Amino acid sequence: MKGANDKITLALIGAGGRGTQVILSLQQCSENVEVKYVCDVDRERGGNAVKELSGRQGFSPLKVSDMRTAYDDKDVDAVVITTPEHWHALATVWACEAQKDVFVEKNVCLSLKEGKRMTEAAAHYKRVIQCGTQNRSAAYAFSARDYISSGKLGAIVTVKAYCMLPGDRKWALKPDSSVPDGLDWDKWLGPAENVPYNVSRHKAWYDWWAYSGGAAMSGDASHVIDLARMALGNPGLPRSVYCAGGRVIFRDGREIPDNQTVVYDMGTYPLTLEASQYGDYLKKTPQEVRYSEELFPEWRTNSARIEIYGTKGVMFLGRHGGGWQVFGNDWELLDEGKGFFPDEAHHKNFIECIRSRKETNAPVTEGVLSAQMINLANLSYRSGKKYLKVNPADNSIEENNEAAALDNRYPREGYGF
Repeated sequence: MKGANDKITLALIGAGGRGTQVILSLQQCSENVEVKYVCDVDRERGGNAVKELSGRQGFSPLKVSDMRTAYDDKDVDAVVITTPEHWHALATVWACEAQKDVFVEKNVCLSLKEGKRMTEAAAHYKRVIQCGTQNRSAAYAFSARDYISSGKLGAIVTVKAYCMLPGDRKWALKPDSSVPDGLDWDKWLGPAENVPYNVSRHKAWYDWWAYSGGAAMSGDASHVIDLARMALGNPGLPRSVYCAGGRVIFRDGREIPDNQTVVYDMGTYPLTLEASQYGDYLKKTPQEVRYSEELFPEWRTNSARIEIYGTKGVMFLGRHGGGWQVFGNDWELLDEGKGFFPDEAHHKNFIECIRSRKETNAPVTEGVLSAQMINLANLSYRSGKKYLKVNPADNSIEENNEAAALDNRYPREGYGF
């Protein structure tokens, strides 16, 4: 166990915009934290992170293309994985095997098999894992959970989660082309199928099942589902899942739907999820609300809200610092919890847990379960919009061989667990 003043050495794996934000926050949120490596398979990325960290630390992080360079360095205590999603599980398992702690962005895995391997590796190697679901470090999330568990909302009747984003009207599939200078395309593909370089894959990886579960689902609804699960006391997987939808608005040939409606049977109540990309009038929580401890979102058009209906009232709960409010008869305000954007608190919790060896606010067990809610919905959709029966005891799919086959993502040689 490291003391409060012991140095923590980090490595960034995947140096895009979000990765740069996260590593700069982690380096600054606690004393005596340094970044030794910035790793990216694209030579053009990572410069901003290196420049900013160099000024803060007084020395420049090493820019490398292969994450295993950092994994092999015994000076590195933890890695921060902000790659495209198809790399999250494998990069995490490799890190655990190298005795590194891990901060991994959502969606933390893309299959049941990947999630199981991640939790097994973390437990076997006794690693500290923080999933990038930062709502779990928010004071409003804790108070919402406590309010519900106290019985003040009554028995939970139904839960409705929303992640309804603006759509991209300009997408068009580009032709295959030569690999750009400075990009290691083989390493970018990693465990995914070896295909020719295509800028539509490289720059729009959220539009392909090979690399993602979708911008609305994996990219955003994963946060909403995780916050709902936390507030509800972390229920396990649903008994069944059904997902309908398709490319309803933008009929442009993209694999991933622009509208999905999901119904989960949670046992004592149903949970529904609306994930879409079309409505410009639907907005995420604005900045002035995220960083205010007084304001609340306009719930009716908040694009990432949760509605928890109890026998005594309904709770509106928002991510991004949205907080929560409970209403009763005639829209009477019964109670509320102010929100504040929790990124910094989440990053600080990770550093503290590296030192203390305590479980993080967003451990891999919960991160994987929330990811599987998204993955199961996508499997239902991809297998022909078919009902999925789930065995929560072993996190397996029953009576749907097509969905089970789709879940078995075959890694390329050299990129397996």
